[in-house]
Amino acid sequence: MTNKTSSIMVVDGSEVSRTIIARILRNEMDNTMITTCGCGEEALAFLAAEHYDLVTTALMLPDMDGLDLTRSIRRSVTHHYTPIVVVSGDADNRLLREGFEAGVTDYFDKSLGYQSFVDFVKSFCRRNSGLVGRILYVEDSRTAAMITTNIMEKHGLMITHTTSAEGALEIIRQSLKPGVPNEERIDIVMTDFYLKGRLTGGDLLHAIRTRLHLSQQEMPVLVVTVTDSNERQAEVFHAGANDFVTKPIVEEVLIARIRSLLLIKQQFYALRFQAEEMRRIASTDSLTGVRSKRYLLDNGEALIRNNQNQPVWAILMDIDHFKGINDNLGHITGDHVLAALGELLNNSFPKECMVVRFGGEEFAVIAPNTSIKNINQLAENLRINVESLKPMNVKTTISIGMASTGDHANADLTTLLSYADKALYAAKQRGRNRVCIYAPDGVSYSPAINPRVETGTGR
Repeated sequence: MTNKTSSIMVVDGSEVSRTIIARILRNEMDNTMITTCGCGEEALAFLAAEHYDLVTTALMLPDMDGLDLTRSIRRSVTHHYTPIVVVSGDADNRLLREGFEAGVTDYFDKSLGYQSFVDFVKSFCRRNSGLVGRILYVEDSRTAAMITTNIMEKHGLMITHTTSAEGALEIIRQSLKPGVPNEERIDIVMTDFYLKGRLTGGDLLHAIRTRLHLSQQEMPVLVVTVTDSNERQAEVFHAGANDFVTKPIVEEVLIARIRSLLLIKQQFYALRFQAEEMRRIASTDSLTGVRSKRYLLDNGEALIRNNQNQPVWAILMDIDHFKGINDNLGHITGDHVLAALGELLNNSFPKECMVVRFGGEEFAVIAPNTSIKNINQLAENLRINVESLKPMNVKTTISIGMASTGDHANADLTTLLSYADKALYAAKQRGRNRVCIYAPDGVSYSPAINPRVETGTGR
């Protein structure tokens, strides 16, 4: 679903209250435009010129009662359904009764303070989000389609119309393809249950659930029928519909049901994002920001075995004399060095590469579909950039060992990493701060570098 900028109107006779509320809302709510008004007439003038997603009003205004303002808003065409929150210190039974008749959506007790009011507005917006989404509307009557499309577009919905179930299925398939922008994806399907042609609306609904395997949360479906008999309701729900509306369509009922289905879709996206975020956190090294060794062990073998990824390079690198950094400068400084190297690694390799903290001060990279010329350049650039990094003003260098499936065609993940480790060991033995390759005839220097000898012992 697409994100849009929300517009909130705050109506309050107190300039101080308006200023404080607007400032906190702007600071705490991204993609939100705030309009403040000091009286009812000013608010109505703004509402006539612009669309707002939420109106909050004090009960007592300089020129009118907050409920009178609510009644005026409800009589307007553009804001007939806009949520209205009345801010009052006394929501007694009379106010609740009259507020319901006037069209008040909710109340807030202003004695709770400004910050509580802002928290209330944020929570309200999450629970009552505007009509934002794309509807795939399947209707073979062009007259009915035109009338209903106008209703939905008036409420800010994006409509894709088709006259056949076959066309609808193809649109959904295209919408599901990787890389399709969010604003072009289908959020809800709304279909007439009876369509002319080979496939009916019921067939389309069945195909969405069984052929495309889209659940009621992943692809909500609203069915349009000509009767609300118990038998028809059972048939519609048994086919997998989330809800239904009957012809002739009543605008208030249609919009209310679309809103509830959009909330279902939003909850589905939120849960999926949360699950993906949890998987990302579980597979990421918290200190360095690169992938964890567990992620490499779970996914590295498949990457190496994929023929489309050949040749694959395994790179192992180790921070030179890292033990000395920890012993002489402390582990906090050592952690800063590790974090800086992790950030550099993430920025140095293409996104299709697997960058991993292998353990301690050792890192690994699995680079698919990379030529020896490119990998040598990447490794040498990395070595030079690490020399220039100097995190916490600490001179830092790395030694790098590499091996390729181009040289070792039958190597699995473990074997390829062991070859890279042999090359890394050779780089250490030959003076550190250099790149070595494990080739079929043994270890060789990377042709991209001019070996330099460094003294010192230890890792």
